[in-house]
Amino acid sequence: MADLALMLFVFALSFGAGYLLISRVPPLLHTPLMSMTNAISAVTILGAILLFAVPMSRGDKVIGAIALAAAAFNLVGGFVITDRMTSLFKTHQEPGSADRGRDRS
Repeated sequence: MADLALMLFVFALSFGAGYLLISRVPPLLHTPLMSMTNAISAVTILGAILLFAVPMSRGDKVIGAIALAAAAFNLVGGFVITDRMTSLFKTHQEPGSADRGRDRS
């Protein structure tokens, strides 16, 4: 029971610190920050998978499964959003537009 209270305290403390840090990030840096959080989520997923290798209670497994699902959702969603944001900076060409300026003789 004391372990769960300690984990909840660490979670609440990290949530508060993360919120304060991310809310102060300028909009220009959001895409690199999202890429970094994707990497952190991937490490979280690997850690959760390793934790499932040791015996634990049913409640711990449920909490771990929820954490694993949330990290996976964050990882996939982060990559989708990062891809959409970076595609805004790419120039889009119409199909065949590269051939228009060439001489066809």
